[in-house]
Amino acid sequence: MMSKKTAFVYDESYFWHNAGDGALFEPAGGYIQENGSVESPESKRRVKNLLDRSGLSDQLFHLPPVPATDEQLQYFHTERHVEAVKEMSKTGGLDCGDSAIVGKGSYEIAKLAAGGAIEAVRAVCEGKAFKNAYVLTRPPGHHAETDQGMGFCIFNNVVIAAKYAQAELGINRIAIIDWDAHHGNGTEDAFYEDDRVLFISLHQDNLEPIGRGKIADRGAGKGEGFTLNIPLYAASGDAVYAYAFEQLVVPAIESFQPELILVSAGQDASIFDPLARMMLSTSGYRYMAKTVKELADKYADGRLVCLHEGGYCEAYVPFCTHAIIEALAGVTTDVDDPFIYAMAGTGYDKMLPHQKQRVDEIRECWKGDLK
Repeated sequence: MMSKKTAFVYDESYFWHNAGDGALFEPAGGYIQENGSVESPESKRRVKNLLDRSGLSDQLFHLPPVPATDEQLQYFHTERHVEAVKEMSKTGGLDCGDSAIVGKGSYEIAKLAAGGAIEAVRAVCEGKAFKNAYVLTRPPGHHAETDQGMGFCIFNNVVIAAKYAQAELGINRIAIIDWDAHHGNGTEDAFYEDDRVLFISLHQDNLEPIGRGKIADRGAGKGEGFTLNIPLYAASGDAVYAYAFEQLVVPAIESFQPELILVSAGQDASIFDPLARMMLSTSGYRYMAKTVKELADKYADGRLVCLHEGGYCEAYVPFCTHAIIEALAGVTTDVDDPFIYAMAGTGYDKMLPHQKQRVDEIRECWKGDLK
């Protein structure tokens, strides 16, 4: 019997969260015609569809999520925020922060999303046959702050999972790599003064949230030097991300030597995404996933959990995510990138001098902290 090396967590409920009926990230009204939130279930539902269609789904261990308890949510969130989401969820259509719509029943779905992250962390740390997992979480989480939601995020799934690992599993060193095109402000805030968590964020420079994720933001107190922000210039693609990994991410992980690696896997840095201006292809995502898996195998006994975050091109997100999961599972299928022809001449696989200079600038700032 084939050994299934990667767990996959999802639930049909994830696709039923209603993020609003506006257009892009604004509510409908005035001259904005209703178009459905850009954070639609389709980009995630199509991931599951493609996994099934390609046969990759059969090579994964399907791990059902378990709802997080209110106590587990409060590892990071205030009781006030949890109760507010619970009340909003009774009728739906209300915002629990800034562009974080709570639909009818979204409280239970968001608890299941956070619980899926917890369940994956528990399973990989228990030393099951699989050591890594991909969680198709929805709603996403990395923008959510302790007392409010933000940017489509209601509860911060990766923070809750990390704090669960610290509190209930006795994990002392956790690395969180966030490659979403938008900065993971909520995650950074949660561990800014914690020297047990290394937070690394690769994101588009000066994208939402504006003013967050600066190179100089390196942590504070005991956590100083344990936050590594990598704000890349717009139009950075596969070659730039690979160079950033080589020069920054890999040395940081090698120096920290985590016991567990978590990834906020946002596929909105892809070349076709409507909410960012980056240029990653499926090959770029495959490279990052393969590299992180190798780091997990070397330093964390293979313990690696990827949590789905952003990604708003319904046609392309499934192929980026499929490539990531193939890399985690160490298998290949006959799924190729059907859109690669459209990238010809865009420079997605090139690195311009100013893009290299930005990575080198960050490396220089971190001299002494990275081996």
